[in-house]
Amino acid sequence: MRLLTRFALLFSLALAPISALAEQPVIDSQIVDGYQLDTVADGLDFPWCVAFLPNGDLLVTQRSGALVRVDGAGKKHVITGMPEVYHARQGGLFDVMVSPDFAATGIVYLSYAAGTPGANQTSVFKARLQDDALVDGDVIFAASPTKATAVHYGGRMVTLPDGSIVLTLGDGFRYREEAQKLSSHIGTIVRFMPDGSAPADNPYIGRKDALPEIFSYGHRSVQGLVHDAQTGTLWAHEHGAQGGDELNLLVPGGNYGWPLATTGIDYTGAKITPFKQYPGTEKFAHDWVPSIAPSGMVRYRGTLMPELDGDFLIGGLASMDVRLLETAGNEVTSEHVLFEELEERIRDLRIGPDGAIYLLTDTDEGRVIRISPAP
Repeated sequence: MRLLTRFALLFSLALAPISALAEQPVIDSQIVDGYQLDTVADGLDFPWCVAFLPNGDLLVTQRSGALVRVDGAGKKHVITGMPEVYHARQGGLFDVMVSPDFAATGIVYLSYAAGTPGANQTSVFKARLQDDALVDGDVIFAASPTKATAVHYGGRMVTLPDGSIVLTLGDGFRYREEAQKLSSHIGTIVRFMPDGSAPADNPYIGRKDALPEIFSYGHRSVQGLVHDAQTGTLWAHEHGAQGGDELNLLVPGGNYGWPLATTGIDYTGAKITPFKQYPGTEKFAHDWVPSIAPSGMVRYRGTLMPELDGDFLIGGLASMDVRLLETAGNEVTSEHVLFEELEERIRDLRIGPDGAIYLLTDTDEGRVIRISPAP
């Protein structure tokens, strides 16, 4: 189904909100499926995440370890004071998250791979952004134990209303059995406070056999994370092997089944497990076979494109498109393919302060593309 059909009402909206989007320079523009796609930054080296500063500037991470600020004129400024990033294969600089109180504190958070080939982990760095430099920086979380693989790091972050931070992690590929152990951060999603301490209401606080930061476990490689403030729900998606990518509604203490259950198979063609569902584990809300290699994700909440309200938009790396999942409450009711005309791997998706959708393309000449209703 084409967007032009489904969103006929959307494209007839008054143009007043759209005119506000013209504040940033546009490098090039095209109409795809009835949407206007404007490139607002390019020449980025495998960008991983885009975030928004209160003044309208963009922060963009690049997997090589560089963080840049894109100003209102489209000029890129390299941020100094960065932590040392382990850049190899899937490892590198991941998310940048602007603190909700940034206007008063200047605080940002970075997730990244740290360490050496034989001992590396996903870490979180907290610092103040001041005159294009990170100052007073400190590592507030480091996944334990370390691993000797440069894949499956996770790295997505969100802040919850209570100020706690949720971070996704991966199973390191060769360590998948660790995902069922509460004594390991590998293959889990963790939650901690801005000072790195575990919240008192985390599900495994007080258990001697469990790490206190663990929020949920049984995950493979989680690269999408959304907190929907309207419903108070927390969602994540993760990569399967050959098939078995999943969208999950997260619950505290939930076991999401990896590697006990999956709808995918191993890269050798062998079965990973005979079970697609396993007793005592959470059922996925949606899955993909074959794999789309899901990356960034948003659940649209905004006034610019009201017909998208409540829908998930998920970037596909392998599928080189965006997947739209329509929902009814917490149920996924249908799936549609968008923006396949771009023929580019999609790394991240975010909703901007203007209500437009911003996506990142995953190449050594990556772009930030703003999506808004076509005039």
